Amino acid sequence: MKSHATAATLVGAALLSAAAAVAQTPTTPGRAMKGTLIETTVASTNVPASVPITYYLPKNYDANRAERYPLLIQLHGGGGSNKVMENYRAISVGGGMGGLLDQAIENGLVASMVSVMPSTGPTAYMNFRDGSQKWEDFVMKDLLPYMRKNFNVVQGREGTFITGISMGGMGSLRMAVKYPEVFQAVASQEPAIEPALAYDDITLRNTFYVPDTLIKQIYGDPIDKDYWAANNPATIIKRDPSRLLGLGIYLEVGDQDTLYIDQGTEFVHRVLFDAGISHEYRLVKGADHVGASLAPRALDAFAFIGRQLNPPKWIDDTALRFRAIADGTKKERGYPVTPFDPNRIHAQ
Repeated sequence: MKSHATAATLVGAALLSAAAAVAQTPTTPGRAMKGTLIETTVASTNVPASVPITYYLPKNYDANRAERYPLLIQLHGGGGSNKVMENYRAISVGGGMGGLLDQAIENGLVASMVSVMPSTGPTAYMNFRDGSQKWEDFVMKDLLPYMRKNFNVVQGREGTFITGISMGGMGSLRMAVKYPEVFQAVASQEPAIEPALAYDDITLRNTFYVPDTLIKQIYGDPIDKDYWAANNPATIIKRDPSRLLGLGIYLEVGDQDTLYIDQGTEFVHRVLFDAGISHEYRLVKGADHVGASLAPRALDAFAFIGRQLNPPKWIDDTALRFRAIADGTKKERGYPVTPFDPNRIHAQ
C-alpha cells in the first residue's frame, strides 16, 4: 500500500473533488416538497469552527404536539456537505435526501419525522487520533443535543435513528455499533468500510480512493493500528456482538460498486450473521456507487426505519402454524428445537 501512496492520493483527491462538484450542482426537484428544509449552524468546541447543518421539518410540524417526532440523523458521503439535503445529483434525479425523505413520508413508508444533516468535509465522522478534530463527538455531543433542545423530537433511544451513504454509511454504522444505547436503528448505505478486522489486513483495493494523507490525519502517522481497530465497525461488532441485540441494522450496497465497497459490506454482514445478530442485508443487483439506483435504494432504507417504528405483523397465525409443523418435523428427525428470538437469526 505504501508503494502506491502517490497514486492513491491523486486518485482519492480527484474522486473527492468530483463528488463535491456533483453533489452541489443545483437541480430542479422532481416534486414539490411538503415539508421544509432550513439551513443554520451549530457551535462546537469539538471541531475547528461552527458547523453548517440543514434540518428537515415535516409537513404540519407542530412544536407542541404531545407525541414527540422521531429524529433521523443523516450523514453525507465524501465530497458532500449539508447541501446534499437539497441537491444530490449523484442520485441522478432532482432534489436531495431531504426531498427523498419527504417523499417517503408522503408515501407512508416512514412516519412523519424530523431530520438533520451536518456538513463535515472528508473526515469519516471520526475523532482524529491527535485530538485536533472530534467529529464523532460533534454528532453525539453537539448535534444530537442541539436537535433535542430546539425541536419537538424524542429524547431517548426509541425513535432516534441514524443513516448515511458511503462515508456517511460508514460513520452511521460505526456510531450505531459503538452507541447502541443511543440509537434504535441504523440504515447504513454502501458504507465505505474495509473487509478486515485488523489494519494490516487492508489492501490497496480497499482504500485506493482515500488519500494516504487523510488516513494518517485521522489515525496518526504512523498509523495507530489499535485506534483503527477500536473504530472499525466489523471489529467493534466482533468483540462483543451481544451489545447489539435489539439494535435495528440495515446494510445495503450495489454489486457493481466501483469502489469495491461491496466487499466490506458483505464482510460486516458475515460478522453479524456468524454472531447470530438479526439484521437486514441487501446486495443490490446491477447497482453502482452512484447513479439512478440510489434514489429507490434510499427509499428502501427509509422504509426499513419505518418498519422499526411500526413493526409489521409478519409473524401471524399462518407463520406460527408453519413453525409448529416444522418444529414437529425437527423433533421427529432428532433435530433440536430452539425458541425464536426476534433479535437473533439462525446462524447454525
